[in-house]
Amino acid sequence: MGIAAGTPVFKRTNRALFFSGFSCFALLYGVQPLMPLLGREFSLTAAQSSLALSVSTAALAVSLLLSSILSDRVGRKPLMGAALTVAAVMTVLCALAQNYGQFLVSRALLGFALGGMPAVAMTYLSEEVEPGSLGLSMGLLISGNAFGGMAGRVLVSVMSDHFSWRVAMGAMGVAGLLAAAEFYRSLPRSQNFRPGHGGLGELAGGLRRHFADDGLPWLFGAGFLLMGCMVSAYNFIGFRLLDAPFGMSQSLVGAISFLYLLGIFSSVWAGRLADKLGRRRVLWGLLSVMLTGLLLTLSGKLVPMFIGLAMFTFCFFASHSVVSSWVGRRAQTQQALASALYLFFYYLGASVIGWLSGVVWGVAGWAGVVALLGCALAGGLLIALRLRTLAPLASAETARLAAA
Repeated sequence: MGIAAGTPVFKRTNRALFFSGFSCFALLYGVQPLMPLLGREFSLTAAQSSLALSVSTAALAVSLLLSSILSDRVGRKPLMGAALTVAAVMTVLCALAQNYGQFLVSRALLGFALGGMPAVAMTYLSEEVEPGSLGLSMGLLISGNAFGGMAGRVLVSVMSDHFSWRVAMGAMGVAGLLAAAEFYRSLPRSQNFRPGHGGLGELAGGLRRHFADDGLPWLFGAGFLLMGCMVSAYNFIGFRLLDAPFGMSQSLVGAISFLYLLGIFSSVWAGRLADKLGRRRVLWGLLSVMLTGLLLTLSGKLVPMFIGLAMFTFCFFASHSVVSSWVGRRAQTQQALASALYLFFYYLGASVIGWLSGVVWGVAGWAGVVALLGCALAGGLLIALRLRTLAPLASAETARLAAA
């Protein structure tokens, strides 16, 4: 019997994972509004500045596959707690970096440490929460991610305006240590976890099984495109708003991250809606609205630009909630590996599309970035439409047995 919505243990579980998501994404993405400042201090191009985030997401993507094996051996909670603690320490070391090379090394180690968090959290929920409450619980986890991403960006922007980016990074590291302590205190021990002893052979077998599934590779591709678009948009909207004709301050640019609050609502709302109507009926509509919002950001006026960015952000978190919970339900075996593969492609998209957007920004500005991301979202929409024809698991299993 899994953890059910409305029970005290459900509340404890989601409080702990909300804090973990907050810390993980605050530490990972708090650097984003600092990219123009880092560019000025270390004499960097926009593409070089974007490496402050891209190296972290690339290291995280690699680490995710290793963490799926490690979590099967040491357990979900110990690995997640260690990941949060090490990432917080690395953030403090970023504040002490003497050059950009040292900064990037600390950011890469931060990303590698955080590989023990996102996929393992998804797996923990898939194992411990009963199926009828999983969409809600996954939505609450992602809402913590959204709140952390927003708070990290806003707090770092304000502190860097009034003090320095080093003070801002140091303060975020200390906050991360406090969040790790609350996580340890609140998260219940796993009840359905069974230690595994598989190594690279089991990993290879799991990869073959997951990529042979009719739906999982498409879901991995959707994650790649979704996260690549989200990171790229927020990487370079700051550059646009700091430049003429807008000329906004660092604090005001950071304040656009308040739009992440929409993700706290939309991820939970989408989780409930997907539980009720089905994921295949929801995803394509969300991506269509997300693409519409992206196109609105081409406006030279602030109001329609922010409306478009709000639509884009709302639908990103809603779509991520739908796709991530779909992976958890679709994977019949080795769920930790399935979640890790989804997030591997998710963060690989952040690194690849995020860096490529920096190159495009240098050539064609914001219009070029929107064109690139528009193509990526069009690809995501095609995937969503393809998934509408995907046979449900029960039907797929029946068909397999009939053909055997």
